[in-house]
Amino acid sequence: MNGTAHMTVGAAVGFIIAQTYGADAVDTASLVAAGGVSALIPDLDVNGKLSNKVTFSSKMVRSAVQVVSLLVMLYSYLEGTGNERWLGIGYGVLILIFSTFITQRRMLTITGIGIAACGFQLDTSWMWLMGIYVIIASLVSHRTYTHSILGIIYFYFVALAFQGAVMVDGLFQAAMIGYISHLIGDMKFLPFNKKGVKLFLPLSSKEI
Repeated sequence: MNGTAHMTVGAAVGFIIAQTYGADAVDTASLVAAGGVSALIPDLDVNGKLSNKVTFSSKMVRSAVQVVSLLVMLYSYLEGTGNERWLGIGYGVLILIFSTFITQRRMLTITGIGIAACGFQLDTSWMWLMGIYVIIASLVSHRTYTHSILGIIYFYFVALAFQGAVMVDGLFQAAMIGYISHLIGDMKFLPFNKKGVKLFLPLSSKEI
């Protein structure tokens, strides 16, 4: 199932929950957004479609770092003298070498670290929990742990903390059902899915 379909299902879940709770227009919008976003979160894993949306392009960052390295070398050559010149050029070369290690996976890891750091700084539990989720997602393959029961259990605590911070009735339910709807939407029993999800990792790697 593609991202648009996942988000639509999650948003519909949020709307149904809003009607169940008799939510006003503002809370309904919040529940629809919570369901839709939560239905996309499992795809934060490596090669997941969402992981490329929440970070800067690794190619763009790599190009920017390479330009900086060339400018450092050029400035050092033109303005530096003696050892200072060659030291500056050396730094530029090191930066250029470093740029070759910038990948989308590492960008996602850096993004997770940033979110977790903000959460700790602001003393916001759902944010640092989400940051840790993103870091973990950046280290696992697509449709593995974020698409498993372990992923559901971890997201349970994220959703619970978010509900406590926002205080909108039904938000926890919208987030959890939205998340779970993604896993169901990626299962093999649906005819448009060639692959399923490894729901019982690490106990079993069988696709369902």
